Amino acid sequence: MSAWIPYGAYWSTPLAKWQGSFANLHAIRFAAHVTKAEMARRNLDPKAIDFGVLGLSVPQTACFYGLPWLTGMIGADGVGGPTISQACATSVRCLQTAALEVAAGMATVALVQGCDRLSNGPHIYYPNPRGMGGTGETEDWVLANFGRDPFTGQAMVVTGENIARKGGFTTAQQHDLVLMRQTQYDMATAEDHAFQRRYITLPFDVPDARFGKVAGVMSGDEGLTRSTPEGLAKLRPVVEGGTITYGAQTHPADGNAAMLVTTREKARELSKGKVGIRLAGFGLARVEPSHMPAAPVPAARRALEQAGLAIGQIDAVKTHNPFAVNDLYFAKETGFPLDRMNNYGCSLIYGHPQGPMGLRGVMELIEELAIRGGGRGLFTGCAAGDTAMSVIVEVGDA
Repeated sequence: MSAWIPYGAYWSTPLAKWQGSFANLHAIRFAAHVTKAEMARRNLDPKAIDFGVLGLSVPQTACFYGLPWLTGMIGADGVGGPTISQACATSVRCLQTAALEVAAGMATVALVQGCDRLSNGPHIYYPNPRGMGGTGETEDWVLANFGRDPFTGQAMVVTGENIARKGGFTTAQQHDLVLMRQTQYDMATAEDHAFQRRYITLPFDVPDARFGKVAGVMSGDEGLTRSTPEGLAKLRPVVEGGTITYGAQTHPADGNAAMLVTTREKARELSKGKVGIRLAGFGLARVEPSHMPAAPVPAARRALEQAGLAIGQIDAVKTHNPFAVNDLYFAKETGFPLDRMNNYGCSLIYGHPQGPMGLRGVMELIEELAIRGGGRGLFTGCAAGDTAMSVIVEVGDA
């Protein structure tokens, strides 16, 4: 595959807690607001974009118009492309879509935009005039779907318990991992968020709902819970007889992120430094019902196979880990060390905004490898429906 990411041509908001600072911001309009500003900050011309893909998993007003609406708002009004929803795998699917478009010669510069607002999720009414009394069906888009997979009838937390049981992972092991991941996240906030400033503009000005003025300022991710061994030890499992506590799983969040995907030649032109970033392979997998946290393993193996690599040739791994058992299972199955996964943060700590989540993870993976002087990285993460997607990035000299 010949598709590249220009170094520095990516950005993310900090993440805001559920019903927090971004709760009243329309997700697509907010994404356009941020992307327009960040492209200007990097001297990137929206007119250079000739393809786009929008990742959105929670409906917003007028989202029927999707990607073309967003590109119009940022000044790339001649650009079309799809809007994709694949739950927590949305970002990687969008990256793959852009990479394939570029590799096929159908685009030169593709914008990959992920955004979601889990706060104030829609309460949907599906009309059915032939229903009893002429009534229809209702759905809480966010909470109802977290609580029940329509195929299995099980809540997402049950998938985590199934993997905890399969791997023999205890509550204590999960809590130990949470504390490790928290320490790794602290690496990103050290020295006044020096690492995060590589891809997030901080302090971050929060716009008002009309995007006309600044309504507040965020110094970093919002709503993080600081775990302690003593505090975690007091928590009881969410499911009676289970192992997973609220401390060993992530929390819903809001935010957006974006990235450019292009040719090698154009990446050299648009990069802010002499760093080359190649998208080397992708993988999709689906595992047996109600075993979602296991899916990143076969997805990673497929991405590795496409890239012609073995796990031992990977220098850094980043995961979407809604449960601590995700990482425990990945390490057990692949042999990749837990302490070499998720340096500088992960969704287990900073939250779960779905659509943009994978893009932020890939940005952090790129920057970790850039600090190392180059290398190969793997991002992998599970998604609703017992699926997962993975991507391999190679970072080196442009």
